[in-house]
Order: sequence, then C-alpha cells, then structure tokens
Amino acid sequence: MDFNGSGGGNELHNNQFYPSEESKPLLGEISTQQPPPEGNNNHKAGPCSKRSLLHSSSGMRYKLLQEGDIQVCVVKHPRTFLSKIFTSKYLRRWEPHHLTLTDSSLVSATPTGYMEAPLSYSTIEDLQLLSWDNAPKYCVQLSIPGGTVLLQAANSYLRDQWFHSIQWKKKIYKYRKVLNNPSRWDVVLKEIRALVDMALTSPLQDESIHQAPLHIISTLLAENTNLSAQDHENIIVAIAPLLENNHPPPDLCEFFCKHCRERPRSMVVIEVFTPVVQRILKHNMDFGKCPRLRLFTQEYILALNELNAGMEVVKKFIHSMHGPTGQCPHPRVLPNLVAVCLAAIYSCYEEFINSRDNSPSLKEIRNGCQQQSERKPPMPLRLLRPEPPTPPPTTTEILVELERNNNTTNTLHKAPAEGDREPNLIDCLLVSPALNALSIQLPAHADRVLGCFALILKMLSDYDDWRPALASLLQPIPFPKEELKYVIQRFAEDPRQEVHSCLLSVRSGKDGWFQLYSPGGVACDDDGELFASMVHILMGSCYKTKKFLLSLAENKLGPCMLLALRGNQTMVEILCLMLEYNIIENKDTQLQIISTLESTQVGLRMYEQLCDRQRELKELQRKGGPTRLTLPSKSTDADLARLLSSGSFGNLENLSLAFTNVTSACAEQLIKLPSLKQLNLWSTQFGDAGLRLLSEHLACLQVLNLCETPVTDAGLLSLSSMKSLCSLNMNSTKLTADTYEDLKVRG
Repeated sequence: MDFNGSGGGNELHNNQFYPSEESKPLLGEISTQQPPPEGNNNHKAGPCSKRSLLHSSSGMRYKLLQEGDIQVCVVKHPRTFLSKIFTSKYLRRWEPHHLTLTDSSLVSATPTGYMEAPLSYSTIEDLQLLSWDNAPKYCVQLSIPGGTVLLQAANSYLRDQWFHSIQWKKKIYKYRKVLNNPSRWDVVLKEIRALVDMALTSPLQDESIHQAPLHIISTLLAENTNLSAQDHENIIVAIAPLLENNHPPPDLCEFFCKHCRERPRSMVVIEVFTPVVQRILKHNMDFGKCPRLRLFTQEYILALNELNAGMEVVKKFIHSMHGPTGQCPHPRVLPNLVAVCLAAIYSCYEEFINSRDNSPSLKEIRNGCQQQSERKPPMPLRLLRPEPPTPPPTTTEILVELERNNNTTNTLHKAPAEGDREPNLIDCLLVSPALNALSIQLPAHADRVLGCFALILKMLSDYDDWRPALASLLQPIPFPKEELKYVIQRFAEDPRQEVHSCLLSVRSGKDGWFQLYSPGGVACDDDGELFASMVHILMGSCYKTKKFLLSLAENKLGPCMLLALRGNQTMVEILCLMLEYNIIENKDTQLQIISTLESTQVGLRMYEQLCDRQRELKELQRKGGPTRLTLPSKSTDADLARLLSSGSFGNLENLSLAFTNVTSACAEQLIKLPSLKQLNLWSTQFGDAGLRLLSEHLACLQVLNLCETPVTDAGLLSLSSMKSLCSLNMNSTKLTADTYEDLKVRG
C-alpha cells in the first residue's frame, strides 16, 4: 500500500509498500513502531515529507484508552491528478469525533462523516506515528484497504497513548480470533506464549492488560476440556509470568483446581501455584466476590497435604505466610486463611446438611427461590464422636442425633433480614438432645479435609500476634471438632482480655465456646477441665465479675457444683465467691453449695477461710472508728490490709492513699468499706483492674482522685456505672478525648 503526501507544488510519491501486520507472523516480536522499509532510501526530506517517529524504550508508560476526543481525517488513495490535489495536506478536512475503542472496532459517538461506520480492527493493515516538519500535527496513521485514516491528537503523549491503545486492541482482537478455533495444540501453546510476552512488554499500564490475556486463555480452556495432563502443565507454565501480579479469573481458577486434584504431586503446584496463592492470601479483600479464588486456595493446600511430608509442607507454607518476625506484615493473610479453613470444613458437611429432610442448599438460600411452604420441617442434628468399631475403609461414619420437630409452623428463616445469611456450623450441627440415632455416611475424603484444615487453625493459634484476631473470627461460629480443642485451650491460656473474652458467646441466646465445652456441652470430653480453665481466666480479667458470677449462677451452677465436688479448685473458688458476694438468694441452694464445699478437703478449707473473712468483714463494718484516714507515703497493699484488719471502720468516709505504693490489689480491701464516699489515689499504681472492682461494689463513692495513675480508657469507662460519683480527677492519665466525651455523655 502506498501513502501520498503532497503540498507546495511538490509531490513526493512512494511506490514502496509498507509491510502489513497481516503478513507478519503473529508470534514475532512486538514492536511499538514500524521501522522504515528497506530500499526506501530515496525518501527525501522536505516540507511535505513524512518521517516515522521511532518509539524509544525509555520507560514511558500509558493508560489504556477506552474512549476519547480526537480529530479524524480519511485520505483515499489518489487515482488521478485531480484527486491528488484534493488529497493534499492543505485541502484535507478534519472532523472532531468522540471515539470508543470496543473489543472489535473503533466506534464514534456521532456516526457521521468519516466515522459513519465503525472501523473494524481487522481492516487496519498497519499503524504508524506521523508528524510534519513545518506544521507539526501529532497524528497516528491507520492504513486501511483503499486509503488511510489519520487521527490527530493534541500532543505527542496523547498521540502515543492512542497509538499503543489501538495497537493493543487490534492484537488482542487477533489473538482472540486465532485462539478461538485451535487446530494444533503445539501452535496454540506458541500463540499463548506470544500473547503473554506481548502483555508483559506492553508500555500500557492497566489491569486489563494482564487480565485480557488471562480471560482469553481461560475461555480457551473452558471450551477444550479434553486436554492431556502435559498440556495442562505447559499452559500453566506459559501463563505463570502473568500471574505474578494478577489474580486468576474464575474459569482459570477452575482449571487450576482440577490440576491440583488430579496431579497434586506435580512440580507446577509448588513452583507456579505457590506465589499465586501467596498473592491471593496477601491481597484478596473479599472471597465473597470471587469464591473460586477461595476454592483454588483450598485445593492448593490439599495438594500440599498430599505430598510425602504432608502437614509439614503445609506448616512451612503457613510459616512463610506469617513471616520470620513476631508480627505478620500482611493484615489480610489471617482473615483469608480462616475463611478458607471454615469454608473447607463446612463443605464437608454441606451436602449432608442440604440433603437431610429436603433442606435447601446455600445457593437456594442466597437466591431466595425456595418457598417455606415447599419445605418440610427441618430435622436438627448433632454430631457425636464415632463409636470404637472401625468404619468401612471407603467411608467415614459419623453418628448424628435427629430430633423431628412436630410443629409444622416453624420455618427455616425467622425473618426476611436473615434470609441472605449463610447458616453456620453451629446452627447446622448443634441442637438439643435427640430422640433417635442414625448412622450417616460422609464422602471418603471428608476426614482428610477436616483434619487438614482443623490443624491449620491449630497452627494459626500458635502465633501470638494472630491469636486475638483468630479468636474474634472464630467467636461467632463455634463448632465441635476435636482438633479445635487445642485452639480453644490456647485462647483460654492467653492473658490478653481481647483473646479469652472471645470464648463467650457473641450475643445472648447463642452458645459460644464457653457453653460448648461446659460439662454436658456437645464438645466436652474432659470432665470439664477446659471449662474450669476458661472460668479461671475469665474471672481473673473480667471487669464485670459480679455480672459474670450471676451468669454462672443462672446458667452453669450445676456444672460448677459438679466440678467442685470433684475437687476442682477453680470451681471451689467460684462457689465461695458466690456466697461471699451474696449471688445466691435461695437458701436451699446456699445450703447445697455449702454441703458441696464441705465434701472435699480443699472446699472445706476455703469455706472456713470464707467464714473467717466474713467475721472480719462484720467486725470491720461495725459502726464506729474514724471518718477520715490518711496512710503515710510509701505504704503498701499489705500495710493497708493490716491497718483495716485492726479495728472497726464502718464510719470511714474519707480515705487518702495519695503518694503511697498501693496497687489494684488493694481494691479487695477497699470494697469492704460500706460508707466510703471520698477516695484519693493520687500518684499511686492503682490501675484498671482495681477500678473495675470499685465500680461494682462501692455504690456510695462520690469523689475519686486518679491523678497520675496508670489507668486507661478501659478502666475509666467502667466508672460510668457509678451513679453517685460526682467528682472525678483524671489529670495526667492516659485518658483519650473520645473516652472523655463518652464519660461526659454517660455521666
């Protein structure tokens, strides 16, 4: 094809054809600029001459254009002398158009004039960057059959952006057509490699630059499912460079999942999939938007578990995700791992849960296509530990208890607001005691999947920095799984309140880990030892101690008395506290608790100590003694306890402990002063734990000085329950502005 430019009476005619892209091999090296053809050395410089602008590889980057405003001119190939005059550059007519770069053509928003019909990429034979010496106009030349389309931009950067965007769209269009009808897979593999190279070397910076080739390849794989295992590996290796900084699209995830299931020991899993999964775990924000990413991560972990080292390989992978330091630098890793584990565990039960008594599937629940009247009343179930006899080799037997609900008015969804909520494990697997037992067979691989992902949760609980978030993530969805007992023990042993407080239920009326592992609970298999350790750690840090004791008395008094009867020291202390704080009002229940305490040596000893304290308390609270008391500086908790035990302080209203060495431990003595109204703790080590105890027991306190104490927002907020408090000094504390405003509102 020839291009003619004329002007100033001189005409330069080039009869040499430019090489067309249609005649070039598609696998050739992608160039951003076509060089001048060989043998075209007679090209003279002049006012009307055309010069090609070679694109430098200096690192200029452009955003992929989807649409924009540009000047358009169409020059038909001149056939006569008159037509050559009309096509000279001085007589050309330019039209403004708003062009859109679709997947197959250039389309104008105003289809008139030159752009009355869309310009298909298949008709573009060549692209060139052009400029004129005397009157610079930044143009892109599109060679088409019978003529040339010129696109004029405002500057060189916009011109280059249009050039690379059109070139990219044209090549993607070609690759899509070529790979849509594959003939030989060896040729297809070469085309895929060339497509990947083109995406990696393109000067365009846009998410679609890497996603478009991945979508083309995923469509190719979805339409050709009869590939050999070797073809699978070759394709995966070919597209691996594109996956370094991009998530695979859904169809490609399905392809990867299939490869993990069929060839878990393939080196592709370790060498190619590992960085892809690491990127997913580090950067994915919501598996709900792309559940196949989660499924691919799940299958990858199961493939690692199939290797010779098994869980050791999985453990190393988890450690690599956390990093060598004590703090994981990627905040999304833990939530994503937990989401994968919980989804994998639930998938083991989902088919069984959905099949029992015509229950709807998750998909049906999400779509709302199942009417309540079409469903039978659900049969709640509870998983139990299997009996000692060994199950058949191909299946895993799990005993479940079924309870038929005779009330046909009960429905699956309680309210429309909960209709879109996915049922969790505790809702589906835990119910009240059953009427008859039934043996249910789960798929053969269920135990392997359950064991693998439950052990991953166990690994996650071993990292101190992950434990608070892990406890928070697992709090709303407790479920009975033996391997998780270790995780719950880790929560119960952690001294941080944000960790062990998650053992409690997330809301009233819904069981939590604390309820599951209590004696008689569905997961309790240790006679309540773990339950006792939970109670111990919760009592040690819970600022609502009295409220917590009331909750135990109302819901777990039986298990507490049973464990105390067996000599558990924590439960003996709990029963003594219930008596000391007058938690139990019923006299018969009080006598039963006393009998329980007296039935063991440790209980008898602690009950006698309680009686002694009660006598001392009555003596201490007897009316009389001073109304004001000031301890010397440097006094300690022991000094205060010794002083208060020496006489009656029932009339004490004003106590100053300023500049002493007392700590939160002295709160145990302060709460025994029923008439105390003013307390000065200036410059002491009295902290949050002491404040929480004071807020529960000193209802008459009116003035409190906490100046220069180590109290924080957590402790200060507990003071909002003290309705009689009218003066509070918090100077030089760690009080924040938000807590200050909150206290003002509550006060």
